[in-house]
Amino acid sequence: MVVWLNFPKFVVSIHRSMLRIRHSKHIPFGSYAAINLFGFIIIKKGIHLRWTDINHELIHTRQQAEMLWIPFYTWYVVEWLIKFIIYRNLNRAYYNISFEREAYSNQHDIQYLRNRKWYSFVKYLFKKKTDKTLKYKNE
Repeated sequence: MVVWLNFPKFVVSIHRSMLRIRHSKHIPFGSYAAINLFGFIIIKKGIHLRWTDINHELIHTRQQAEMLWIPFYTWYVVEWLIKFIIYRNLNRAYYNISFEREAYSNQHDIQYLRNRKWYSFVKYLFKKKTDKTLKYKNE
């Protein structure tokens, strides 16, 4: 069951076909509230996501669909490993993956998916980090 409190109505109508939400006691792990696996948004039981969180996960759904799922996850893991070697910090590596940078940078823009160009995450691969709103844990 999804509670749509304070969720912009036009976003729901645009993305209803993309929105597949499941709740789980065990996934996602750790302190994460939600994870997008193969287009399904899995939310920890008892957690209520904000519309920005759902928009963030929908951006990942679009990324996965345009790359096809296996290449997306392969790229995600390889990029995370490279970023981990560079930053030597789990969370910093996560927040600097191009897919995450695109999603976090645009999660507050409810029109983003409507106007997003294909493979937009690529511009976040080598773009210098200027968003100071992301906080890294364990620093």
